[in-house]
Amino acid sequence: MKARERELPGSWVPERSVWLNTGMPMPLLGLGTFRLQGEETVRLSLDAALENGYRLVDTAAVYGNEATLGRALRALLPRHGLTREDIFLTSKLSPKDHGEGPAELACLKSLKQLDCDYLDLYLIHWPGTQGRPREDAGNRERRRHSWRALERLHEAGKLKAIGVSNYTIAHLEELLADCRIPPAVLQIELHPELAQSALLDFCGQRGIHVQAYSSLGTGHLVGRPEVAEVARRRGRTPAQVLLRWALQRGVSVIPKSADPSRVAENGQLWNWELSPMDMEELNGLEGGKHYCWDPSDVA
Repeated sequence: MKARERELPGSWVPERSVWLNTGMPMPLLGLGTFRLQGEETVRLSLDAALENGYRLVDTAAVYGNEATLGRALRALLPRHGLTREDIFLTSKLSPKDHGEGPAELACLKSLKQLDCDYLDLYLIHWPGTQGRPREDAGNRERRRHSWRALERLHEAGKLKAIGVSNYTIAHLEELLADCRIPPAVLQIELHPELAQSALLDFCGQRGIHVQAYSSLGTGHLVGRPEVAEVARRRGRTPAQVLLRWALQRGVSVIPKSADPSRVAENGQLWNWELSPMDMEELNGLEGGKHYCWDPSDVA
């Protein structure tokens, strides 16, 4: 059966999903949870996300909120008439846990913290190793062994899909030359000031889906007059414009907010489009600007 013929979970909308190279679907909109801390904050943000059609939740070991999210999901899913199968859940390997044995143990710990039997997606969070210099050639071997662990857990059904975050073209070429299972997803910082066009083309040619984090440039881009003008013309917020820009480039998004009203607002990305002129104006902001982490010098 071809991937496009397979059924989506009942609460998902086909036009709001992408099929990964594993043959499984992934929602194009998700809730990012970086720096979301505390039971009440997490619960309110997640509740607003589920209410407004978000069906993907993105976390990571280094965020320190996996257990909190697990408890919130357990409480909130029944209230929204949802089950675990309705949610696409992503976590990530901490840079301190590179290596075959440590990576496997770290993944199993994330599963326990999130109180689930499987993850829909698990990513290597960073190509380098915590506590080691970026130029350390041993980074290559450690992340190779980490990928071996992820492949094994994928084959065991613990991880439905595996991928990487913050990898460059060079890191991906190295991985693709050696892996048994290619990455399904690359998660990177991506916004109009960091359009990552070469990386997008590379992934597109190899069937790797790109997911953006920091779509608002850690908040800096919502104040840019060019973004504000496009938002005025479309009758949308600057944040909605920036998120829609990514979607129209074939990139999925995981905006984060601790404000439930902002979570709801960020989810209003459907049934409208940016015009070619809008896209061109936003594309003109490209400047190679990283607001988060630049992995280009990691060996």
